[in-house]
Amino acid sequence: MGSSVRELVAATPGTRDRYVDLLRVASLGTVVLGHWLMAVVTADGVGNLLAVVPELQLLTWVLQIMPVFFFVGGFSHALSYRSLRRKHPEGSVYSAFLRARLQRLLRPTMVFILVWGVAALIVQLLGGGGGLTGVALRLVAQPLWFIGIYLAMVAFTPPLLKLHERYGWGAFGGLVAAAVAVDVARFAFGVPFVEFLNFAFVWLAVHQLGFLRADGRIPRPAVLAAAGLAGAVALVAYGPYPLSMVGMPGEKVSNMAPPTLALLCHGLWLVGAVELLRTAGTRFVRRERVWRGVVAANGIAMTAFLWHLTAMLGVYGALLALDVRLPAPATAAWWTQVPLRVAAALVLTALLVAAFRTFERPAPAAPGSGTGGPAAALGITLCLLGVLGLSMVGFGGLLEGRSAMLIAIRVTAPAAVAMALAGWLLVERAGRRA
Repeated sequence: MGSSVRELVAATPGTRDRYVDLLRVASLGTVVLGHWLMAVVTADGVGNLLAVVPELQLLTWVLQIMPVFFFVGGFSHALSYRSLRRKHPEGSVYSAFLRARLQRLLRPTMVFILVWGVAALIVQLLGGGGGLTGVALRLVAQPLWFIGIYLAMVAFTPPLLKLHERYGWGAFGGLVAAAVAVDVARFAFGVPFVEFLNFAFVWLAVHQLGFLRADGRIPRPAVLAAAGLAGAVALVAYGPYPLSMVGMPGEKVSNMAPPTLALLCHGLWLVGAVELLRTAGTRFVRRERVWRGVVAANGIAMTAFLWHLTAMLGVYGALLALDVRLPAPATAAWWTQVPLRVAAALVLTALLVAAFRTFERPAPAAPGSGTGGPAAALGITLCLLGVLGLSMVGFGGLLEGRSAMLIAIRVTAPAAVAMALAGWLLVERAGRRA
């Protein structure tokens, strides 16, 4: 991998926006570290440090950084789709765009699903699946929600980019207005199930900001940051929204699942903040050593993200198996152990990345007939439903038929795995160019 990193560094054009690459790595790294720090693991299950020390929930206003990743995604998707349109102005490039954008996302994801699916089946056949093992089988699948949302963003890029090119900030405003309408219907009128629409409106609005960034149309990031922060503060202070910008166990309203207007304001504040740091960040990432690290990290980022909870639970499982005493959460002894636990999780993640990183390298474009846009659209829809369903039901209960409600559909883990794999194969096949 070292030589390929050197080649990529040497081949980096002077026009590349390296700051965007830095944001991508930094946002995923912050999510991983946040998960490791928030976990409170005992022999009986996994809790959340933010529930033990509610005052720490304010930190989520900085550490809930996922909106930045989706913002960066919008920027990259706009450039990628426009590049394909320029190269192939004569016809549709939708299926090729999906395959190009999703290769490094879906290949490591499918490997993760298959490995954990087989492991879960073996555990159940051997009569396991209780205690911390059962919690792990459910918990390791939760980060897949992010993959599902990102799939939707890629799928909707062509029509939303067209709206952006016609209406600019108006297209973004339309998504914001839709998110406002959903929360009004939810909280003021009690309309059932309407809140799930904000999985689309909130995250796609943040994604739309990436289109604006690609066109240099965020001229006053300080205004965006101030408006977003003021809006989030007002909504939390006077509305039905909780303080935490991540989901909390047992809460009646979550800002994350489904997303709320408060989370959208939080996203605006973060996007404005990282844009304010753009000049300094660009200077920083132009240093050769820093850029080399960013390139290397980008090459393994998705693999590390997929396996980081596996590593964390592996560390805790080893401590419990060795009968190491775990101190009470948030005590001095607990905080003293944090650096050691994080270091151990980092080492185990590195070992898992070494084992699975090859699947994150995009496969060469193989010749094929190509089945076109409709097959690609069906494929990404199946992928989206399968991955989201698996994030909700987890890998436990494979033999018992345990299910979870996905929108209006009950889905089991085997059905979710089948949908994800079938969808991935369709996207791969449809995107191949003759």
